Amino acid sequence: MASVKFQTNLMNLQSNMLNFAYMLTGNRDDAYDLLQDSTLKALDNADKFAEGTNFKGWVFTIMRNIFINNYRRQSRAATIVDTTDNLYLLNLGESYAESPEDSYSASEITAAINEFPEEYRVPFSMHVSGYKYEEIAEHMALPLGTVKSRIFFARKKLQARFSGAC
Repeated sequence: MASVKFQTNLMNLQSNMLNFAYMLTGNRDDAYDLLQDSTLKALDNADKFAEGTNFKGWVFTIMRNIFINNYRRQSRAATIVDTTDNLYLLNLGESYAESPEDSYSASEITAAINEFPEEYRVPFSMHVSGYKYEEIAEHMALPLGTVKSRIFFARKKLQARFSGAC
């Protein structure tokens, strides 16, 4: 009899779960998939639900955890291993421009960065190389906010330079 009550409570939450799934995924089809996965997981683990516990919170936690696990799995699957000499292709799949008019050579971008004053060039280059903001601030003996703003302005200068170059 407890399983019938469990299933009834679960079915009564379906519209709320769908709304939450849509909020997490931002896509209707993915939201329906997440809803289905969460419902099945809740049904499979019905014996683990303790009476007196917040049922809605328990079910939504299952959904959130499934979403996070799927996101992490997709992130790992999208990782590119770069075996070129200078790691040139690292993350190229994410940032590769699809049309020739939108693509710029690495030398063009490097030349543009090298034209920056040192106060912008150094933190921006370090950031692009993978240093964290805190590491850059420590290396340059600058406040964290100053480093972040200099990187932001350097990025904006690059965008401005290449947005009008087509």
